[in-house]
Amino acid sequence: MDEQKFLANRFEANRGRLRSVAYRLLGSRSEAEDAVQEAWIRLSRSDTSGVDNFGGWLTTVVSRICLDMLRARGSRREDPLEIGDGKPAADNSESPEQEALFADQVGAALLVVLEKLTPAERIAFVLHDMFDLPFDEIASIVGRSPEATRQLASRARRRVHAADTAHDHDRKRRREVVDAFLAASRGGNFDALLAILDPDVVFRADQTAVALGGAAEIRGAAGVASTFVGRAQAAQPARIDGGMGLAVVIDGELRIVLALTIVDGGITGIEAIADRERLSRLELEILAN
Repeated sequence: MDEQKFLANRFEANRGRLRSVAYRLLGSRSEAEDAVQEAWIRLSRSDTSGVDNFGGWLTTVVSRICLDMLRARGSRREDPLEIGDGKPAADNSESPEQEALFADQVGAALLVVLEKLTPAERIAFVLHDMFDLPFDEIASIVGRSPEATRQLASRARRRVHAADTAHDHDRKRRREVVDAFLAASRGGNFDALLAILDPDVVFRADQTAVALGGAAEIRGAAGVASTFVGRAQAAQPARIDGGMGLAVVIDGELRIVLALTIVDGGITGIEAIADRERLSRLELEILAN
């Protein structure tokens, strides 16, 4: 086997990990692939005869490439972050278990938080907290001392945890709004509905929901409150495509979903979805009452 083919085989054995590193660092599938490809180009031009830890060497190379890309991104004022579902593109070299673990560790919310870190903070946090690289190795990548690199990771960790706490608080508050809306609707409490609805709230329904007897559009808190007062008896709180709302399931079949837009503790929009095709595409989780 010639040397180039030998290097290619060793590189392919590490490709899955390198893509994971690059995706966590960049938050972009396409840029992660570019970084991994650039790592291969640099490998093919390098003398690795004295490299003892081949995987570690490649991780360092791709991390430096990602650091350069993050710095260039900042200078261009671009935002190539691909939110989507937070999952990397499928790769046959990774098992379903590895892909599931990856998706669990790198959700869209975390990528949004990481995007707010400086390039050096992001490198230090991801490589240490997600890949267990020692600070002396990371220090050589970011061009800092090991102690300064430790401080970078610590600062990044505090920002990530603070964002997680804020997200948890916001999710709890939105659930409280949904529960209050549901209780007021079921209980026929018009005033309580007015209190939870934004004065300029807009209700919209798709054609299937309208055919069931609803209005296509209602504007204003009074009109929306009148529509829902004394109703929603069969509705259940639900998480809908990452947001909050209500779902009506009858005899095991999802009949209608009310997707709620909640801003500053008030409901500003309600969308009634009853079309079966649209319902089938929703990411829905029924929550306990």
